[in-house]
Amino acid sequence: MTSSSDGNEHSAAGEVRAIVVGHGSYPEGMIDAVDRITGRGHLLLGVSNRDLSAGEIETRLRECTATTGVKVFFSDLPAGSATLAVRRLLRDHTDCVLVTGANLAALLDFVFQPPMSAVDAAHHAAEKGRLAVLVNGGAS
Repeated sequence: MTSSSDGNEHSAAGEVRAIVVGHGSYPEGMIDAVDRITGRGHLLLGVSNRDLSAGEIETRLRECTATTGVKVFFSDLPAGSATLAVRRLLRDHTDCVLVTGANLAALLDFVFQPPMSAVDAAHHAAEKGRLAVLVNGGAS
């Protein structure tokens, strides 16, 4: 994983299959965790909303999409500036998909999917991420 000089994009050379977008260091942290567990962090490109306006986030995402051809986005929240920027991008790119509330389980599933479309892999990963959210203890 590498960082740009402004610290907003994180990826390594190789095939990028999805963009992880969100608040602060969320993208970097999630990609770092995926890479430490699987060695496949290079499949993800991180875009942070840190110090960016809504328009700047959207511009950065459009640039990343144009250069990588990525059709899958994972974001931290179902709303917020980063997610809203992706939603605006989806208006022009109806073949793309956004998975909101993405967690580590979802990203791990995504990077381990066998050959299938990135969009199908995103749907599978979203289901895995949902199943990973559990509450243990706290008898009531």
